[in-house]
Amino acid sequence: MTMTRESAETVALQALGWLAGNEELWPVFLGATGASEADLRTRAAEAEFLGAVLDFVMMDDEWVVGFCDAQGHKYDVPMRARAALPGGQEMSWT
Repeated sequence: MTMTRESAETVALQALGWLAGNEELWPVFLGATGASEADLRTRAAEAEFLGAVLDFVMMDDEWVVGFCDAQGHKYDVPMRARAALPGGQEMSWT
């Protein structure tokens, strides 16, 4: 099932909120992005940034499970949301 861009952005914003509430992952996320919390508030409306949020969460299966369990999502929701945002299309190597 294809996800709309609006739904994907909502999932990504939920992921950003989940990260912000995670005392262990939040500093890791900030370090990985190189952004300040003020920068993140400004960029949270950008679809490209939201894609990067989902990319970060999907780096570790435990993070995906933790986020999805906290939000009541199926475990494939972050992947489907990422595919609906800019830069999330699957690559064809042929």
